[in-house]
Amino acid sequence: MRGAGGTNGGEWSFLIGLLMMIAGFYLLLSSIIVDTSFGFGMRLYGIGGVGVTSGMLMIPFIIGVIFLFYDSKKYIGWILSAGTIVALIAGVLARSQFRFAQMSAFDLLVILILSFGGLGLFLRSLRNNPLN
Repeated sequence: MRGAGGTNGGEWSFLIGLLMMIAGFYLLLSSIIVDTSFGFGMRLYGIGGVGVTSGMLMIPFIIGVIFLFYDSKKYIGWILSAGTIVALIAGVLARSQFRFAQMSAFDLLVILILSFGGLGLFLRSLRNNPLN
């Protein structure tokens, strides 16, 4: 009988490692706080010393939508609309700040042991075990 990853044995290591990884990475990701200072008046980019705000990016987006509804076969409408959406998403991501929630050292150690100990067990289950 073949086990995890088509190797001999390792079914329990696979299952326990997978459960540990899920629990550990869930706890790790749920302890990260994401904050952004995004707003329509916020400066996203600087072009030639002039600040481009997210509200200013709505102008090419509106023009692109007008082109799309007028004639959707023209590429300029697609380029303006898609380019503006990409620029807005990049601006939001660039303004995002990630930080850890306050926790004790014990909490952090439990999270790290669950996450990376589970990863080790999971990867060990995928290699051949000649004892089984």
